[in-house]
Amino acid sequence: MTIRLYDTSARQIRDFAPLTPGCVSIYLCGATVQSAPHIGHIRSGLNFDILRRWFAYRGYDVTFIRNVTDIDDKIIKKSAEQERPWWAIGYENERAFNNGYDALGCLPPTYEPRATGHVPEMIEMMRGLIERGHAYEADGNVYFDVRSFPEYLELSNQDLDELRQPSGEGETGKRDPRDFAMWKAAKPGEPSWETPWGRGRPGWHLECSAMAHKYLGSAFDIHGGGLDLVFPHHENEIAQAKAYGDDFATYWVHNAWVTMAGEKMSKSLGNSVLVSEMVKHWRPIVLRYYLGTPHYRSMIEYSEEALREAESAFARIEGFMQRVTEKAGETPEPATEVPPAFAEAMDDDLGVPQALAVIHTTVRQGNSALAADDKEAAVARLAEVRAMLGVLGLDPYDPHWAGEADRGEDLHGAVDTLVRLVLDQREAARTRKDWATADAIRDQLQQSGLVIEDSPTGPRWTLGPR
Repeated sequence: MTIRLYDTSARQIRDFAPLTPGCVSIYLCGATVQSAPHIGHIRSGLNFDILRRWFAYRGYDVTFIRNVTDIDDKIIKKSAEQERPWWAIGYENERAFNNGYDALGCLPPTYEPRATGHVPEMIEMMRGLIERGHAYEADGNVYFDVRSFPEYLELSNQDLDELRQPSGEGETGKRDPRDFAMWKAAKPGEPSWETPWGRGRPGWHLECSAMAHKYLGSAFDIHGGGLDLVFPHHENEIAQAKAYGDDFATYWVHNAWVTMAGEKMSKSLGNSVLVSEMVKHWRPIVLRYYLGTPHYRSMIEYSEEALREAESAFARIEGFMQRVTEKAGETPEPATEVPPAFAEAMDDDLGVPQALAVIHTTVRQGNSALAADDKEAAVARLAEVRAMLGVLGLDPYDPHWAGEADRGEDLHGAVDTLVRLVLDQREAARTRKDWATADAIRDQLQQSGLVIEDSPTGPRWTLGPR
């Protein structure tokens, strides 16, 4: 089956047809590094990590570019407030973003270019746009003339005559208030680079058009980003690139937000949840499950209750995997192919919720096989589960998550020793037929957050939902 994706520009789901057979090129708008990431930031990288993994599973050679915006108004403002160099703030937060991506199991991009490393490419693009009559210089700023590009606003489906885009600070000399800045004239104390139009710094939109051109050429397959980037950022990217002569992106794919109390998660709203703090309280693989399993175009309303539900659901999968591994005496390898129903769901606009339902169905089938003492069938189901989880980056037996297991090994061993002592007391009570004491011990353990399961080889404990 052909992979199908919702294309924002077409406002419908389209069959994916690569520009180069067997290859897929993806440009994702990455971090603006004025601050450390919250889980809303990381969701975008995680959604596109799953898309990338699915293309790779389907046999495509994937080139994945994720940029870093390391200079903008907010970074400069923080530099002044904190009396620190702008580049120190940017690099510190760039590291925080990469730590967050890595913690949640995102594969590194093919290339991760920084805006400030591509000023020559930006100058070349501005020069070409000025020569073609699509841009002009005024007071050291370079603006894009939106009326020179008839297709402007087609992505966001807006009317130019109804658009209001006020000038930013220092953006003087515009012919039309809706024209946007590609280059901003230097101000005292701000970082700047030399250009034919004087010293200044990049505008937000120009950098992505220039970097996409450098790393993916004049045409590429997919441009991605958060839904909030459709306008003005992606709209302005299109205008610059196409007016310059590029075909630019064939498909536009946008992920939805993580919200709190119905509002987009944002530092300006004071409702952000930093990844660095979240991983102290929740296992990173559970966070990945929580953020990665809803459909990428669906909003996620953040709550601890929803996270606990995700933790419980993933624990059921892990519990099945552990029981089969114990019965088999070794960890079965992943199947070479995922079940057809899983593949069908993933091909249909990356339908992870439907694909996840296939995983849970397979887990139930595997548990039934265990109950029937059908080791061969249980192992086969585990192999399928591992293959499916691997595509989603959620296989707990993958080497990436080994460190997570190692970090908890010592604590688990200590808890296991203590719980075994209590379970021995319960078994002693059962042996002397003191059922009241045995039940009381079990109930106390359950109140402590443990689930006790009596098996043919003796009692087994696992952590229950928080």
